[in-house]
Amino acid sequence: MTGDRPVLLGLLLYLLLAATPTVLFWVVSRVVPAVLDRLAERRHRNRVEPAGPTLECVVANLRRLRREVCARSQPTHVRRVAVLAAYDDTLVQTCGLVDVDAPLASAAGPDRAFARLLTEAALEDAGIALDPPEDGTAAA
Repeated sequence: MTGDRPVLLGLLLYLLLAATPTVLFWVVSRVVPAVLDRLAERRHRNRVEPAGPTLECVVANLRRLRREVCARSQPTHVRRVAVLAAYDDTLVQTCGLVDVDAPLASAAGPDRAFARLLTEAALEDAGIALDPPEDGTAAA
């Protein structure tokens, strides 16, 4: 039975059978982690992260600042100006989140008070209740 195949073919077949598990293990240990890393990177890249605060947080800040502005309980003029500036910035930010035109963004000087009223009206028309009822039934 020893003469049915050439010796060189038998030797090559033996080397192939002996080396296959080692080569296969090496390929799997190198290729599989690389493929898994690429899949993880792709999945991480495709995940969309919110760019800023949510609409609910911004509206809550807007309502809080509106209560402070309307109460006029700031002890100093500097505090009143700071609260009014924060309220204006939050109004513009809210308009950006709901895609409403904000006249306040381009107003300057004495026109800011009127532009603030227009911006508040635009937000109310968009469905954002600036003064919600106390029972919590308002939307947004």
